[in-house]
Amino acid sequence: MDTDSIEKLGFNDRFRRNVEPALFDQFTIARVIAVNKNSFMISTGAREIFAELTGKFLFNTDTVFDLPTVGDWVLVQSFDDDSFAIIHEKLPRKSLLKRKTPGKKIEYQLIAANIDTAIIMQSMESDFNLRRLERYLTMIIQNDIHPIILLSKCDLISPDQIEERKNEISKTAPGIDIISFSNISKPDIDIIKARLIPGKTYCLLGSSGVGKTTLLNNLIDEELYKTFPVKEKDGRGRHTTTRRELIVLGNGAIMIDNPGMRELGIISADSAINETFNEISEKSQNCRYADCTHTVEQGCAILEAVKTGEISESRYNNYLKMFKESQYNEMSYLEKRQKDKKFGKFMHDYHKNKKDGK
Repeated sequence: MDTDSIEKLGFNDRFRRNVEPALFDQFTIARVIAVNKNSFMISTGAREIFAELTGKFLFNTDTVFDLPTVGDWVLVQSFDDDSFAIIHEKLPRKSLLKRKTPGKKIEYQLIAANIDTAIIMQSMESDFNLRRLERYLTMIIQNDIHPIILLSKCDLISPDQIEERKNEISKTAPGIDIISFSNISKPDIDIIKARLIPGKTYCLLGSSGVGKTTLLNNLIDEELYKTFPVKEKDGRGRHTTTRRELIVLGNGAIMIDNPGMRELGIISADSAINETFNEISEKSQNCRYADCTHTVEQGCAILEAVKTGEISESRYNNYLKMFKESQYNEMSYLEKRQKDKKFGKFMHDYHKNKKDGK
C-alpha cells in the first residue's frame, strides 16, 4: 500500500491504529470523496475509483450512521485494473457532521466525516443572519468540531459596518475566529490560505450565494467549479455545488465543499445548544425553580435578563425555538427507531416461522 498517497488525503496514526495490520494485506485503504445515490467515488491518493458496497455491508446496515459519507475512510478491494472497487468496511470516525433531513421526515442526514474544522461562511450583504449562525454553531459543537467564521463580500460595505458585524458575532460566539474577506482581493485569499493546515480536513458550510464556490476556485487557483450570479429579486444564490465533494488544495489542506443549506434542523442537541447559548445556560442556574422552562415562571433569571436587555429577545427566542425543536425531533426519532426495531423483529420472526413450516 502506498501510505504516502493516503497520508496526502489526511490518513494518520489515529486512523492507522484502528486498522488491524493483517487488513493492510487484504484491502486497500481509501477515502470517500463523493457520494451518489447508491454508489461512491473513492480515492487512494494515487487515483479515484468508482465504488459500491458489498451485500454484507448493506445487510448489516441498521441506521444511516452505518453508511459511508464524504470524508470516511474505508477498506476496499479493487477490480478491473483499479477502475472499480467494492467497499467492505468503514473505519471508526474521528467526527461526524450531521443534521436533520430537510422537510417533515425525522431522520439524520450525514454531511461529512472526519472533519477537523468546519468553516461557516456568511455574506456581509443579504445573507448575514445571527440566528442562522447560532444554528450552524450548534450543529458543529454538537459533533465536537472546531468552527471558524468567514464573512464574505466585505468589499460591498464600509469598514465601520464590517467591524460592527464582527462585534455582533463576537458577542454571540465569543472566542471563535472571524475572518472578513473579499473574493476579489488576493491578499484576503492569501490570509485564508495561510490558515489552512496541510493534512487537516475542512468542511465549507453556508447558504447558496455567499461565494463558497468562488472561494474554492480562488483556493485552488483555478476556475474548476462553475459559479452563478445571485438572484437580484431575493438575494438568494443558485445551487452551484450539487453534491458534497472532497478535494486536496495546493498547500495540502483538504476541503469538503457542500451544497447551500437553507434548512438546519437539529436532533438531540441540548448540550450543544447550552454551549452555543452559554450565557443563557449560565443564567439559568439562578432561576428560582430547578425545572424552570424559562417561559412564564416567576423568579426566572433568564426572563429577567431579557427584560433588562442583558440578553436580546431575538437570541432568547432562538434559544427556546431550538431547544423545543431538538427535544421534539429526538422524541420523534426515538419513536421511529422503536417502530423500525419492532418491524425488523416481526419480519425476522415471520421468515423464521416460514422456514420452520409454521
